[in-house]
Amino acid sequence: MLGVLKKNGFRPVADIRLAEVIIINTCGFIQPARRESRKAIRRALNAKRRDPAKNVIVAGCFVERDRESLMAEFPEVDAWTGVTDFHRIDRLVKGLSINESSGTFLYDHRSPRIITTGPSWAYVKISEGCAHRCAFCAIPIIKGPYKSRPVASVLHEARNLASLGIRELDLVSHDSTWYRRDKGERDGLSRLLEALTKVRGLPWIRFLYGYPGEINDRLLEVMSDAKICRYLDLPFQHSHAAVIKAMKRGIDGPRALELLGKIRRKLPGVAIRTSLIVGFPGEGQKEFENLKEFVREARFNHLGVFTYSPERDTPAWPLGDPVSSQEKEARRRELMEIQAGISREIIGSYVGRKIKVIIEGASPKKGVAFRGRARFQAPEVDGIVELSCPEEPSGAFQPIVTAEIVSAGTYDLKGKVVR
Repeated sequence: MLGVLKKNGFRPVADIRLAEVIIINTCGFIQPARRESRKAIRRALNAKRRDPAKNVIVAGCFVERDRESLMAEFPEVDAWTGVTDFHRIDRLVKGLSINESSGTFLYDHRSPRIITTGPSWAYVKISEGCAHRCAFCAIPIIKGPYKSRPVASVLHEARNLASLGIRELDLVSHDSTWYRRDKGERDGLSRLLEALTKVRGLPWIRFLYGYPGEINDRLLEVMSDAKICRYLDLPFQHSHAAVIKAMKRGIDGPRALELLGKIRRKLPGVAIRTSLIVGFPGEGQKEFENLKEFVREARFNHLGVFTYSPERDTPAWPLGDPVSSQEKEARRRELMEIQAGISREIIGSYVGRKIKVIIEGASPKKGVAFRGRARFQAPEVDGIVELSCPEEPSGAFQPIVTAEIVSAGTYDLKGKVVR
């Protein structure tokens, strides 16, 4: 949307008081995201009440999911649009009406874009929608069936980003491992990764969110290329067989541990992130104990734990929400405490070692020159590396530097740049 607006002569501002038009891109995936979206809408409408000349436009997944109820709740909003017409946001800003398109909008290399992630890395979306029907998930309801971008389009965008100085490409999708399967092609992600390694100026390539059951030997072989970060984001969601079955997921704890062993044998030093859900209907103390033991055995590098959010119209909706919010939160904290101990051990092993770090920007902390990430840290979800310089930086810094790690916390590292 930012790219379309800039192309049409609009200028983004960071201060809501200076904005003539306020656009809120909402998330409607789970209840906490909807609460955050409602809070943002209220803030925008408060600004509109102070300055009635402002227009407020609300877009995105929450609108696609619950437009009528949102319109009734916030009648002062000037315009609404879901996930089908991001490319026509300029018409709404100009006060023009649009006949909504069918199907979720998927941008391509021709779409105007503003890079908001910083000077050294960028996300590239390779698909929209999802082919799976996990019992807890509303994404197929909101976004529809899986839809891949053409390989040529992704490569065109990758070359353009590299020419702008981007050095890390992070491929995103609701399921990266399903890429091109909707077109009847096998190993689409593997072929895309192989092609991306031939793009000059992209030394770090990473893909996020893979379906565990889609990890195969071909993909692991491709990931051995030096340009591809040895990093896998594989949401297992749970370990207990009965809970996995109720979730309509494919791999329980024993099979997950077998897969992890295979991955680690084929890709020594690989970093693995997963996400888990606690409090799903049917998760009692026995099932939770099973999940705790799974976390201890799996020894993930990175872990996110979410409390179950019942979502209307999903297969799990009729199961209700029998686990109290207090119990869910207690279980979430307990898992994260286990993971904190594992993370301290893994992160601590880097002290005294020299590693490559991609610079994300200057640090506001005293005594810290830059903040960045190692290859085993994905942007925005994992830890960071805080870097000091033994001498004042002279001239422009390279986007990727060598750092000696001097200390480690639970998730973050501290190091010094090595000349």
